Amino acid sequence: MKYIAIITGASSGMGREMAIQLAKLSKVELEFWLIARRKNRIEELHDKITQLGHQAVCIEADLLYDDIFSELESRLDKNRHRVLYLVNASGFGKIGKFEQLSMEEQTDMLELNVVALMKLCRLVIPYMVKNHGKIINFASAAAFVPQPEFTVYAASKSFVLSFSRALNEELTDKGITVTAICPGPVKTEFFDIAEEKSQAKLYKKMLMANPKRVVKKAIRDAFTGKDISVYGLSMKLLYVFSGILPTEFVFSVIRKINHTGKQ
Repeated sequence: MKYIAIITGASSGMGREMAIQLAKLSKVELEFWLIARRKNRIEELHDKITQLGHQAVCIEADLLYDDIFSELESRLDKNRHRVLYLVNASGFGKIGKFEQLSMEEQTDMLELNVVALMKLCRLVIPYMVKNHGKIINFASAAAFVPQPEFTVYAASKSFVLSFSRALNEELTDKGITVTAICPGPVKTEFFDIAEEKSQAKLYKKMLMANPKRVVKKAIRDAFTGKDISVYGLSMKLLYVFSGILPTEFVFSVIRKINHTGKQ
C-alpha cells in the first residue's frame, strides 16, 4: 500500500516549496504526484524529491481541462492508493479593474482557483488516510476583505477560505484535517502573471514574505490541525481587524494608502 502526496502547482512557488518541505519532514516514504503545466520544472522537482528518499511521478497537466480529473481518478482507483496529503497550490490572479480584464482570464481564474480545487477535494477525499490525511488549500489574505482592482481573485480566495473551514468541520469524524493557507504577498512568480496589465501597489511589495517561511508555518499549522494559517504580524492584524471594522472603513483606508502612494 502506497502513501501518496498530491501537489498541484508543483512547478514553482508555494507548490514546489511545499513538496520539498514535506519530503524533508515525512517519516514515511511517500510517492509524490507532481501536477503542473511545465514539464521541465516538475522533472527538476522529481529529481529533488528522489534525492530526499521518496518516489515521484510527474503529471504534466492543466487543471482547466477536465480530462486530468478522470486521469487522476483512474490512477487512484487502480490500486486503491491511499492519499496522505493533498496540496492545492495551483492558482493565479490578475491585477486590474474588473471591466478592464477580459472575461476569459477572469472565468479561468475562477475555474482554477475555485472549481478545480473543489473538484480535487471531492475526488481525493474517499482515498485519504483516515485519522492522518491532510488537505492544504492555498487561499490568501486577500480572502479577508474585498479588494478593488483584485476583485475576482480576492473573491475566489474568500471561497477557498470559507470552503476549507467548513470542509474541515465536515471531515472531523474521519480525522482528516483541512487547512486554508492565507499569506499576504509572497516572493514568487505569482506577480509575473498578476502584473501583466497593472502593477501591484507599493505597500504590497513592501510586505512580501519569504515562501520558505510561509510554507514552514503552513505545514506546522496543518500538522497541528488548525483550519487556517496566517503568516506574519501584518496579515494577522488584517485578519483580526477585517472581522471588526466595516468594509467601507477598510475601503477608505485603501483609498488613502493608494493616494499617498501616487504622490
